[in-house]
Amino acid sequence: MKPGRRLEACAAEVGRLRREIAADAHTRASVHAVKQWQAQRLTRTHRRLLDDPRYAAAARFFLDDLYGAKDFSRRDAELARLVPTMVRLLPDAALQTIADAIEMDALSERLDLALARELSEEDVARIDAASYADAYRRAGSRAEREHQLALIESIGHSLDRLVRRPMIGRLLKSMTKPAQLAGLSEMQDFLVRGFEAFRAIGGAFGFLQAIEARERAILQALYAGVRDGWDQADPPVTS
Repeated sequence: MKPGRRLEACAAEVGRLRREIAADAHTRASVHAVKQWQAQRLTRTHRRLLDDPRYAAAARFFLDDLYGAKDFSRRDAELARLVPTMVRLLPDAALQTIADAIEMDALSERLDLALARELSEEDVARIDAASYADAYRRAGSRAEREHQLALIESIGHSLDRLVRRPMIGRLLKSMTKPAQLAGLSEMQDFLVRGFEAFRAIGGAFGFLQAIEARERAILQALYAGVRDGWDQADPPVTS
């Protein structure tokens, strides 16, 4: 599938999932609780990256913008409107990266919904590492979790390549004013923030290796039946 068509399909899927979640108050509250706990877990696990001046902006972009507990409904609505413009102006490499990000968004939303449905009301009210681990193994499949991790890796490496092409950065910035006038400022800000965060690293190999290694170790521990201690801090980053 061409990157533009894939981007359109992924944007439609994530919008559909978020509308499904928003339509039921209990489901909405349960998914939000799961997302909040996961955001805290990611912050705890990747504290060294967040505290490192070189990696902090990219780590915050990953944790908040690619996978966070924020309300993304406005960004979703803007994305649906911005897709035709992006398809017309951006090269396939950039479209592929954005499509990966939106596909990961949709996959994460689907897995979060499944996980929330596996938790009892009592567990949702006080999620901990053990109850989360049990629900994680019952929700979704290992293949889906592996694909989620593969998308994170792909997005990171693609961004690292794209920031070496100044033309793309200039193009994204040139779209700022038109995006504001068109009511698309949140999506535009998301794209520029990701580009700038990775450009500031000056080579993201160590950063991406640290995230991939720690998240893969967690995935393996969870599917091995580990219930406690799997969410601890990451090891030091090596460039």
